[in-house]
Amino acid sequence: MIKTQVQLPDELYKEAKRIARERELSLAEVMRRGIEYMAHVYPPLHSKQKWSPPTPQHLGNFLTSSDEWRELANTPTHQTKNK
Repeated sequence: MIKTQVQLPDELYKEAKRIARERELSLAEVMRRGIEYMAHVYPPLHSKQKWSPPTPQHLGNFLTSSDEWRELANTPTHQTKNK
């Protein structure tokens, strides 16, 4: 484990101490948990593994002709009411 020092604004320090007291944790544990949470919420921006799209799956043949498919694709799925 690495020992380090941090500087906190007074109000943030008071809040961290309050959390530690209410949860019966050490201030160090509150900080560790906070950083663990941040690491989970903000994953690394650059991954060493190159992204690639998923492998396509064959879903079967089209059940309509190309003309019907075009009409279905351009048909609205819901009607909007004019106010």
